[in-house]
Amino acid sequence: MPNVRLVAEPDLTSVVVLPVRPVAEPAEDGPEAELVEAGGALPADVLAEATAFLAESKGAGRAGGTATLPRPTRTPGKLIFVGVGDADEAGWRAAGAAVSRAVDAAATVLLPSGVSGAAVRGLAEGLHLGAYRFTVPAGFDEAGPEPADIALATTGDFTAELATASVVAAATSLARDWTNTPSSIKSPAWLAGEMASAGGRPGLDGVGGRAEVVVRDAAWLREQGFGGVLAVGGGSVNEPRLVEVSWTPENADARHVVLVGKGITFDTGGISIKPVAAMKLMRKDMGGAAAVVAAVHAAAALRLPVRVTALAPLAENMVSGSAFRPGDVIRHYGGLTSETTNSDAEGRLVLADAMAYAVERHAPDLLIDLATLTGANAVALGKTMAALYSPDDALATALADAAEDAGERAWRMPLADEYADALHSDIADLYSAPTQVSTISAALFLREFTGDLRDRWAHFDMSAPSWSESADGVLAKGATGWGVRTLIRYLTTLA
Repeated sequence: MPNVRLVAEPDLTSVVVLPVRPVAEPAEDGPEAELVEAGGALPADVLAEATAFLAESKGAGRAGGTATLPRPTRTPGKLIFVGVGDADEAGWRAAGAAVSRAVDAAATVLLPSGVSGAAVRGLAEGLHLGAYRFTVPAGFDEAGPEPADIALATTGDFTAELATASVVAAATSLARDWTNTPSSIKSPAWLAGEMASAGGRPGLDGVGGRAEVVVRDAAWLREQGFGGVLAVGGGSVNEPRLVEVSWTPENADARHVVLVGKGITFDTGGISIKPVAAMKLMRKDMGGAAAVVAAVHAAAALRLPVRVTALAPLAENMVSGSAFRPGDVIRHYGGLTSETTNSDAEGRLVLADAMAYAVERHAPDLLIDLATLTGANAVALGKTMAALYSPDDALATALADAAEDAGERAWRMPLADEYADALHSDIADLYSAPTQVSTISAALFLREFTGDLRDRWAHFDMSAPSWSESADGVLAKGATGWGVRTLIRYLTTLA
C-alpha cells in the first residue's frame, strides 16, 4: 500500500494532484470541470495554465476521471487533475483509486479548505485500494515494488481518518490475497494458518488490539458432529478446519455479533462435477470466510467497542472414492439432517454446521453469514451487487446502508415462505438444494440453522461481487474482498 501522510506545506516541485468537479451548469462551449477550491497554493501563472488546460479537458470532473498536464521543464513537473464527482465520500474514494493508478512514485494532493473527514477517509481508502496488486501467491516472501508516497496537503487534522482507512484497506487487501491465492497452495490447513497469523500483517499490526484465534482440526470436528463440513471435505486429502477469530473489547457487556463465512478452498463440484469453465476460478469459493476473518482482525486493530467473532469452516470439495454423494443424508451440528441433492451445493452444508455451532456455543445477539453461494445471485442482481436476506427490517436496512456507505452494494431479497415447501425431504429434515429460486431457497435452508436467532440473522449471497473481471475504480482484476468494508462499516455503527 502507498504511504499516505498529511502535510501542512505542499511540495510543489514534482507531481501535484488537483481535485476537480463537474461544472454545475456548463455553457455550451464552456468548460465541463472546475477546480475544487484547491488552487490557492499554486503560483498565479501555474493556476492560470491549469485553468486553461482544464477548460479543454473532457470528463475530468466525473468521479475517478483524470487528465494530465506534463510540464517537464518547469515546476511542478506534472499536474494531474482528478475528478471527485459530487465530492461525497464515494467520489473522493474513486478519486483516490485514480490517483494511485496515475502516480508512480510521489505526489502531493492539494485538498480544499473545509474538506470533510469522510472525504479524506474515502480518498485514503481509494489510494490504498487502487494500489492493490496480486503478483505472487500470498505467503511467499517476495518484495513488491516500492510503495508510492502520497502527501495530502491540508491544515486539518485527519490522523484518525487516515488510520481507519489504512486498517480497512489492509483488511480488504488481506481478504483479496487469500482469495486470489491458487488452491495448489491454499489448502484448509494453509488458510487456517494464514488466518491465525493475520493480526501481524502490515496495516493490522501494532495499531490497536489483537484478535484471539483458535483453529479446530478434523478430529475435533468429528467429535463435535460437524457432519456438513466433514462430508464436503471428505473427498480431499486436505482435511477440513474450523477457524474461530474473536475480538472482545474491554467492555465485557458489549453486544456480541457472530460472522460466519463459507470457506471452500477449491470447489470441483464434487461428484456433481462442474464443467471446466465454471471450475477454473473456484479458488475464490472461500471469499466469505476471507471477508469475515479479515473484518474481525480489523475490528481488533480499530479497537471497536463491539464483541465480534468470525467462524470460518474450511474444506476442499473434491472428487474421490470418499467424496459424499447425491442422495446421502448428513447429520449437521445440533442434530438436523439434510438430504444431499447436489454435491455442488456444498457451501450451505458447511455454513449450516458453523451457524448452528455459533448459536449454541456463542449465543450471539446477531448472526450474519457471507457466502459465495449461488450463481443465481448474478442472474438476479448482476455482477456488482450482493443479495441480502434478513427477516429483520431494521437489520437489513442497516446492512444495506453500510454496504452503500462503504462503496459496496447489496440489495434486499425476499425470504419468501411460499418456497419453503421445496425444502421438504422424505428421508431427512431438509432437502438441501431445490432447483427452483435457488438463491432464495438457499437462504431458506440456512434459516433452519439459526435457532433462536431466526429473527436476528442476515445472509449475504456475494458470489457475483466477490470477483472482478477487470480493474475498475477501487477494484483490481481478481478478488474484490467484498464484504470486509461493509462489515467494518456496520460494526462501527454499533460502537
